[in-house]
Amino acid sequence: MKKKSTKLMIGVFLFLVVNFFLFSAPVEAAFLKFDQTTATVTNGTTYQAQVVLDAGTDQITSTDVWVLYDPTLLEAQTVASGTFFPTVTNNVTSGKVYIAGLIVDPGTYKTGSGTVATITFKALKNGSGTLTYDCRTDVSNSSKIIKNDVNATNIIVCSQNLTQTVTVGGSSGSSITPTSTPAVLGANPTAVPTALPQSGIMDNFNHLIGPGLVLFLIGIALRLALL
Repeated sequence: MKKKSTKLMIGVFLFLVVNFFLFSAPVEAAFLKFDQTTATVTNGTTYQAQVVLDAGTDQITSTDVWVLYDPTLLEAQTVASGTFFPTVTNNVTSGKVYIAGLIVDPGTYKTGSGTVATITFKALKNGSGTLTYDCRTDVSNSSKIIKNDVNATNIIVCSQNLTQTVTVGGSSGSSITPTSTPAVLGANPTAVPTALPQSGIMDNFNHLIGPGLVLFLIGIALRLALL
């Protein structure tokens, strides 16, 4: 009787383990980025940075975006609505731009990626700086991406948000040259992700360790069952 009980426990354990590794789907991450990872701007001129949201396959209804920048290097002048959300509002302050995009029609939602808004900056002096997203899950006035569910769940993954490096140089009158080529560190450039990133470390664990662990556990169970 004890031997049968042990076999039953082993069978249940193996069933749970196999289901965990075989049916745990990768988790897609909703995040914010800019249309360019770098931009070279002439001092005294303006350039535009597009705020882009990527929700993947998730259904979303709104977003709050907080863009941070160096007010001694750049001056945020205007914010133009993008095409992703039908309703976009904004508030520009020194060093920070707030943008809200939302859907007002109940029962509708957005998926995929698109431009929330376009910010026009003026270069104030030579130097370099970075546009970043203020994203802290424990702070209310922070970037959010709201899912289309009854709880209005914030699904943004702050660690996946991308930045834009801005370099200001030269004299007024020269052309502005935004570029999508990342800054080069040593001999290897930093690649820009083209697919939606995955959140969490369990996804890689499942792919690399999962199959081997399942086979190992099955082998142990078979040996015990034959005893």
